[in-house]
Amino acid sequence: MRSHLCGDINETLDGQSVTLCGWVDRRRDLGGLLFIGLRDHAGIVQIVVEPDSPAFADAERLRNEYCVRIRGAVRMRPESQWNASMATGKIEILAQAVELLNASAPMPLLMTDEDGEEIRLRYRYLDLRRPRMQKNMRIRAKLNQSIHRYLDGQGFSEFETPILTKATPEGARDYLVPSRVQAGKFFALPQSPQLFKQLLMMAGMDRYYQIARCFRDEDLRADRQPEFTQLDMELSFVDEAGVQAVAEDLIRSVFNAVLAVRLPTSFPRMTWRNALENYGSDKPDLRYPMCLQSVDEHVSHVDFRVFSGPANAAGQRVAALRVPGGAVFSRKQIDEYTALVARYGAKGLAWIKVNDAATGLAGLQSPIAKFLDDKAWNGIATQTGVESGDLLFFGAGDWLQTSTFMGHLLVRCGQDLDLASADWQPLWVTDFPMFEWDEGEQRYVATHHPFTAPLAESADDLRAAPAGALSRGYDIVLNGTEIGGGSIRIHKPEMQQAVFELLGIGKDEAMAKFGFLLEALKYGCPPHGGIAFGLDRIAALMAGETSIRDVIAFPKTTTAQCPLTDAPSEIATATLDELHIEVKTQ
Repeated sequence: MRSHLCGDINETLDGQSVTLCGWVDRRRDLGGLLFIGLRDHAGIVQIVVEPDSPAFADAERLRNEYCVRIRGAVRMRPESQWNASMATGKIEILAQAVELLNASAPMPLLMTDEDGEEIRLRYRYLDLRRPRMQKNMRIRAKLNQSIHRYLDGQGFSEFETPILTKATPEGARDYLVPSRVQAGKFFALPQSPQLFKQLLMMAGMDRYYQIARCFRDEDLRADRQPEFTQLDMELSFVDEAGVQAVAEDLIRSVFNAVLAVRLPTSFPRMTWRNALENYGSDKPDLRYPMCLQSVDEHVSHVDFRVFSGPANAAGQRVAALRVPGGAVFSRKQIDEYTALVARYGAKGLAWIKVNDAATGLAGLQSPIAKFLDDKAWNGIATQTGVESGDLLFFGAGDWLQTSTFMGHLLVRCGQDLDLASADWQPLWVTDFPMFEWDEGEQRYVATHHPFTAPLAESADDLRAAPAGALSRGYDIVLNGTEIGGGSIRIHKPEMQQAVFELLGIGKDEAMAKFGFLLEALKYGCPPHGGIAFGLDRIAALMAGETSIRDVIAFPKTTTAQCPLTDAPSEIATATLDELHIEVKTQ
């Protein structure tokens, strides 16, 4: 039906006849001369319909989003009319024939970024016509293609794992699927293919990958969806360095293929402890030229218990954040930052404006300056490298909580002052704690998942000191977003049983839920490890989007609903009876 795509028309086709298909992006009538912007997935081209053209009557009836076919001749625009914002901006098509393929009802949305998300998702098939969404979807498609090409060339085999599987006791809530033929029993949709990919390593498949659909019934945010896509990988006979080398090379390859971006030849590494200490986050954004610094030694002697108390207490800290040029912040802005950190548990936020660094304490503007002496200030100033016009923020209290709320403050200040560099900043975060203590349940929970290997040499060593145990887990972070996480797995049954015990999973429960895994570990399981990448997050980063919903064709809302299909929906009583299910509304 067509000879070319709209976005592919350029000056090399000057004088040639072309046939195009697409949608009317806009229509203008300038005193009888019609201009039509014709759009398809490749771009937009300008169509000119002159009053004496045989196509004029047909073109005059066109309206926005009508689906049409147009035949015409390519001609150069006068140089004064070139449109640099369009790939086709140097040419136009002089229409010779216009055929209406399908009319459009009046549009229920504006087809711009001003449309609210609810209506965009209700009419997603229209929203996806927009150039921005076309670009996002095709970036995602190109990402998938480049992943397949790279991994196929590296000796990986693609295997599918079950969608209907067994419920797991760790992580988010499962989506459950009732069994019709086995009354009262349920499948679960997989939160990840974790156990099956480990079983594939036990089966000798050596290098596995899968672009897998995963499901988690959890509260949603901009980077969360109830169903999401991840690149799942697993390798046998590897250590951390082996997995990371493959993963790094993969990410470098796909960024070069999709965006023509060359990432560093080696990604830096940072321990979990150092990431929290210096950036207040286990996914640091290294584009911001700021970091947290502990100033305990400089304030341990001051007559200000808010500082001296934590400075002299184990497991606590006084953290300083230097904000270059931050003295321009008003008191109102500082109050807004105080409210921000309060949401993450801060009891307050101290600050100092450095009006004149050369004059010491006399050059400071701050409610807390009166509590500092020359020794304290000189130490703080030297350590932070503060200059005139800067602002210092201080947080104090529990080490982890203080690090975390100061990390949120670091990012917000960097955003407000537009301090982020324009480059891509990947890194590995390593040496995570093996366990976290859950005060509510009074038990340990796994920081990654219960199949992650500890650094401990033996099960007895792990049992002897679980609180300080480190895992062989690793996350890959890009511009402050965790895009992947993995670990070396437990490959010996006695170590797996020890981890289950420390997590409060007894032998009977472990056999009931993971008996197939424990059984498989007995039969010469090789050392193995892997990683899973969040493809929704990677695609969003590549497209410059802040929400993964803008790189998913048919996403759910933040309330896990689909406005397009009105899912989830009620089910007929007869169907529920077949499934042996009774619905209680209260």
